[in-house]
Amino acid sequence: MSDSSAGGRLVDAYDLVIFDLDGVVYLVDRPIETAVAAVGRLHAEGKPLAYATNNASRRADEVAALLTGMGLAVRPEEVLTSAAAAAELLAHRFPPDSPVLVVGAEALRTEIRDVGLLPVSRLEDAPVAVVQGYGPEVGWADLAEAALAVRAGADWFVTNTDRTLPTARGPVPGNGSLVAAVRTALARDPDVVVGKPEPALFTAAARRFGAARPLAVGDRLDTDIEGAVRAGMGSLLVLTGVSAPVDLLHAPPSARPDFVASDLGGLFDPARVARLTTDPADAIGAGWQVVDGGPTVLTGEGSSLAALATLCAASWSGVPVDGVEPGSEAARKALGELDLLR
Repeated sequence: MSDSSAGGRLVDAYDLVIFDLDGVVYLVDRPIETAVAAVGRLHAEGKPLAYATNNASRRADEVAALLTGMGLAVRPEEVLTSAAAAAELLAHRFPPDSPVLVVGAEALRTEIRDVGLLPVSRLEDAPVAVVQGYGPEVGWADLAEAALAVRAGADWFVTNTDRTLPTARGPVPGNGSLVAAVRTALARDPDVVVGKPEPALFTAAARRFGAARPLAVGDRLDTDIEGAVRAGMGSLLVLTGVSAPVDLLHAPPSARPDFVASDLGGLFDPARVARLTTDPADAIGAGWQVVDGGPTVLTGEGSSLAALATLCAASWSGVPVDGVEPGSEAARKALGELDLLR
């Protein structure tokens, strides 16, 4: 689903903006300056906003408080977390007071308790299910109990499968990496994955705000963007988190965004966002051209985002772009800014 406002502001084509958090609005607990300014501007304009996060280590009110501490007026009802979604799903699946083995942060245990289930931590507590989410204190003993419980017959729920978390120092292991350890031990996949790329968080946000044309904004192709595609929503990839230009060039059809921007400023400034397409003739950034004749060459001039859109159109239509070479000084500069120079 791709749309824009015909040269106007991207944000004006949509009636709700759904933000991912880590890598979009902040990195761990440090705000991204341009993102805070952009979200503040949207609040001031009265644009409906929602925040959908796979991170299960905070509750909605804690996320809202964190964002408010960054200078953003965020209400808990605007926040949707994979922890809360997992707890609600478990509450529909099992009777009240059923024991659920929780692997993750205290926020996940609290969500389980608040829906009337009993959070436990040992196989001996006879859990009917295991729910696994990210927590910085999760260790081998927690993963071992989870594996033992699932092997004994407990259903295995996972809040998300993000392989990494973005930080100011670079990506670090996320919940998906911890899930992979249990998956390897059990030689099986989880029974239920709740968070993105499953569409539930996005569709729940659209229902909550009565939105007909939501735009999902994320930094990860494999979760945020794929989730938006599955939900049938427009999507914007920002390059402030995990996925980089080289990842975008090789994105499968199931995880291709409609737009790309360096940061959230692209919501307002048409010069800071590029529309993506599989048709090289339709790629925004007509000043660029990809020539496929032995080594693939980028020629022309324009912004680096426009060059990226042109390269995506070429790659997505089957032109090999690995090791693309610059055909001009402007191309060399653009490829350098995109970290695509060999």
